[in-house]
Amino acid sequence: MSLFLPSEPRSRLVVLGLDGLPLNLARTLGASLPNLRRLAGDAVTVRAELPELSPVNWTSVATGEGPEGHGVFGFSHLDPRTYGLRVTQATDETCPTVFDRLGERGLVSRVVNLPNTYPARPLRGMLVAGFVAPDLRGAAYPPFLAARLGEAGYKLEADTTRGRTDPAYLLDELRETLKSRLTALDMLWPDLGWDLFVHVFTETDRLFHFLMDAVVRPELPAHFECLRFLADWDHALGRFLARYDALPEPKRLLVVADHGFTELTTEVSLNTWLMRAGLLSLSGAPDDEWDASKITPESKAFALDPGRIYLHERRRFARGTVLPGEREGLLARIIDGLMALKYEGAPVLRAVHRGTAFYPGSASDQCPDLVCEPRPGFDLKAKFDRWNIFGLHGRTGTHTVDGAIFADTRGARPERMRDVGRIILQHFDITG
Repeated sequence: MSLFLPSEPRSRLVVLGLDGLPLNLARTLGASLPNLRRLAGDAVTVRAELPELSPVNWTSVATGEGPEGHGVFGFSHLDPRTYGLRVTQATDETCPTVFDRLGERGLVSRVVNLPNTYPARPLRGMLVAGFVAPDLRGAAYPPFLAARLGEAGYKLEADTTRGRTDPAYLLDELRETLKSRLTALDMLWPDLGWDLFVHVFTETDRLFHFLMDAVVRPELPAHFECLRFLADWDHALGRFLARYDALPEPKRLLVVADHGFTELTTEVSLNTWLMRAGLLSLSGAPDDEWDASKITPESKAFALDPGRIYLHERRRFARGTVLPGEREGLLARIIDGLMALKYEGAPVLRAVHRGTAFYPGSASDQCPDLVCEPRPGFDLKAKFDRWNIFGLHGRTGTHTVDGAIFADTRGARPERMRDVGRIILQHFDITG
């Protein structure tokens, strides 16, 4: 009789990310997409963290924390000394990821196309970074993986700059990225030398941003081609699910979107609103939409995408002049003004939250003083080169806070995105 007991089999957890997919649309599309129908059948909805952006919400999934815990508050990061704006990166995260915490237990993670993981950091496992990774060289860990992906023609991201005015080109680009996601899946999955596998398809987000009207309206010219693409996407889901189905027990599947989506009513320029309210002025014409360097010392407040508002305080910004005694009056003035803002008679905002209460305990210099929660259909913007409060700029769909799809083969029902990350940790008996 052997004195050695066999080791327990791995209890693998698979996380399938479907960027921007709302449950209501998934159920509608599922009538003709069998793999999506399977996923949507027992699904529920999960609420996005604010702001309802991919970097914020996928980071919450990847850490089990809200923005006050992980330090990512939006798509852009402002240097308070120089007013330089750059894209948020993984290096801005201020807490360990679930991959870090699994690695401490000797557990292995494999990750494909997870947004806000560039530059790829060392982990116990393998990772291919997602949006907004500019090049493969810094997007893969271990580094040798970048060369293998490059040889296979891996495409990090679709060209949406040209694609926004050329639907056929956009759909071709999305087919290429879809193929690339399957290429990475075929590289990282087969040896089963992992405990956690995270794979994110971001193609739906790009499709909905620029062609949501065509997706939901049969009378539009691009509708049929959008459905053809979605059939290809559903086939890719089938490839993924076939791999999951073939896994030995014990196993578990989570399906999650980072936010919902709906048709766009209008974009809303918060910096233009602040200018018209006499709270923001620029020293000259901005070089581009990102140019925050023209903010004057006289400015009382400014906004960053999508709905973050910052008081231009002396203690916080190099050219700031707002004093502590002015703070409460300015916050109240901005909240009252924005809550009264209407478009064609309809209120734009559901709420304006105070940052200190909404992100309790945050010590980050990126934490906003106010965070705006839009009503469905309104896309909050904070460009520095726009002069109209309302307008359309090539997009037909926008994110929503509510409605993101979530499904779990073990029936968990998270309230918001950070809870999804905590479910991952709890699966591996990691708490605290």
